[in-house]
Parts: sequence; structure tokens; C-alpha cells
Amino acid sequence: MSHTVFQNNSWSHPPMPTLLVVPSGIGCATGGYAGDAIPVARMLASTSGCLITHPNVMNGASLYWSDPRIFYVEGYSLDHFAIGEINLRPVRQQKIGLILDGGIEPDLQLRHLQVLDGCRASLGLDVSSVVTTDMPLGVTLCKGSSGASWGSLEHPDSLLRAGENLKKSGTTAIAVVTRFPDELPTNRELQSYRTGNGVDALAGAEALISHLMVRHLGIPCAHSPAINFLPLEPGLDPRAAGEELGFTFLTSVLVGLSRAPDLIFVQDFLGQGTFAEPFNRCISIEDVGAAVVPEGALGGPAILACFERGIPVIAVKDPSVLHVTKDALGCDNDFYKNNGKALLSAQNYIEAAGLLALIREGIAIESCRRPLKPLLENS
Repeated sequence: MSHTVFQNNSWSHPPMPTLLVVPSGIGCATGGYAGDAIPVARMLASTSGCLITHPNVMNGASLYWSDPRIFYVEGYSLDHFAIGEINLRPVRQQKIGLILDGGIEPDLQLRHLQVLDGCRASLGLDVSSVVTTDMPLGVTLCKGSSGASWGSLEHPDSLLRAGENLKKSGTTAIAVVTRFPDELPTNRELQSYRTGNGVDALAGAEALISHLMVRHLGIPCAHSPAINFLPLEPGLDPRAAGEELGFTFLTSVLVGLSRAPDLIFVQDFLGQGTFAEPFNRCISIEDVGAAVVPEGALGGPAILACFERGIPVIAVKDPSVLHVTKDALGCDNDFYKNNGKALLSAQNYIEAAGLLALIREGIAIESCRRPLKPLLENS
């Protein structure tokens, strides 16, 4: 990576790009609700100087936080970044296009267009084009045997056609709004989520839609669901309260996309030299110093790629319905240490930030633990 991206100075070490992965639709205690992992992202960005994370972490419906140290990278892109197939190029501003599901009712559609204009007028976002799909997309919500949420689209081809038209018109990032069912698989699931004891039933389908768009178009994309407003819930959990502040969830998506990095596909530039344009202004997986993830979600492509590359992985106790732990993967700390790799455990994200600080500063982690045994005793 070129020094045009990160400059060193006499006061501290340069930023250490760090991945934060909190998978969608698995009900994490932190990161399973409406942007409730944003404080964690801000903390880790401060510690590392550069945090690469995905919309599930940063989208808080009407709530958002813009931070130049945080790179907003859709989950499919993040996985392929970790594998080494995509580099990230920082930008000052993306030219955003909006796709509206043809199945959204006129009043609800107008609500989203007004949010769009509000973001243009008050936040200075460059949103230049709006298209409506040529047929209703037909979202279906499902729940897997693990308890994780997922879904399907009846007419994905209609969505992709709309995306192709926006890209041809010069759009460099796309927000998608699809009409989600008002009735969830069970009303009990909705009640559980809103009171802080369940899985977000929308998140899995949202991830499917954004993955599909990025894979097909190769530009930053993110999703916002369109639903009718829910009845008042006196027992609402604070982590879900961000969804009660407006008529849409679109604001945080537009803000995130406005500075999402360009996706530079490595395959397109093979043979042009490591520092051929646009590589000399990109961040690659080679620059990443650590990854942070819930301890039950170690089986995702991005984290497995970090293991393969010897990038330290900090597994945080963040309960969810997934239990893909180090034991489930058949590995342990000694195995990874003996292979030049590190799998570190943290009781919470605050402890994870401390571990990140040690890695960034080049301080041996064991030197801060007690008791510190004499070296001869360990040999």
C-alpha cells in the first residue's frame, strides 16, 4: 500500500487497518440490533486508526456516525477483500443512486424520496438518480435451523436490471430499498427482537440482497427495508430504539455509502505491476494488522482468510445463535501460536480494543499479563 493512504509521523505508529466482522441475522448481543455496534466501531477505529467494517455494524436506521477512519464495506466485498481479490480505494464522495422496489406503495415510496431530499439538503450527499424496479421484487423472510435469519427474492433479475441502468448512468454506489413483509414468520419473533431477546428477522434477507448487487455490479451497495411502522412497544430494548425514530431506515445507508471506498478488483490489474494505478492508492489485505469478531462466528470467509494469512484474530464474547467457535473448528490457541498465527480471546470489545492497542504499538501481549513467568520457566 502506498504512503499516500497512510502517513507516519513522529508521534505514533501509522494506522493499522483492522477488520470488524459482526455477521448479520445471528442475534449478536452487540451488533444484532439497530446500529448498536457503532460505539464499538468508533472505539476500535480510535484504537487502530483505520477500521474496515460492514453495514450491519454501522446502519442505525435514522442514526449514523460518519468517521473518516471507518471504511464502510458491504459484506460480500469485505469477504473478497480478506481473500485478496479486492482492494479498497478511499474516496472523498460517492455518486449515489437509489433503487426503489416496484412493490412499495406510493405513500411509503414518497417517504423514502423525502428522506433522500433531506440527506441532500442537510448532509450534502450526492444522490443523483432514482429508479423503480419494473416489477415487485417479492421478498420472502425465512429462518434457518440455527435460528439465523435469511430470505429470498422472487424477481432478482428485475433488481439487477435496475442496478445495471444506474451504473451505466454514472452512479458509483447504490442504495436499495425493497418492500419487506409486514408479517414476520411469527409475531413472537418480532416481539422478542424488539424487547432484546431475539434475532433481527430482516437482516439475513438484507445481506442476501446487498451480496447479490455487489457480486453483479462490482460497486458499493447497501440495503434498507421498507416496512409499515410498528405499533408502540413500551418494553422496547434501547438497542432496537433507532428503528423508532423515523419512517424509513434509509438515512444511515446513504451516509455510509457516501464515502464507501471504491472496490478495485485485483484480477483486472494483474500484470500491470504492484504500484500500477490504481493500486498505489489502495488498501489491501496485506495491510491488515488484526481482525475482531464474535467468538461464535469464526467460520466466515473473511475470518478464515485471516487465519490463513497469519493475521491475529481477536474472538470476543458476544453471544449469538451461532456457535462456530475455535473448538467447533477443531483448533486451539497453541496450534495457531505454533504456526505463527494468533487466536486471541477477549471478554468484551473494550478488552479487544486493549489487545489492538498492544498489537499496533508492537508490545508483547504477555508482558501486560500477570503473573509474568520467568523465561527459563517457560522454556
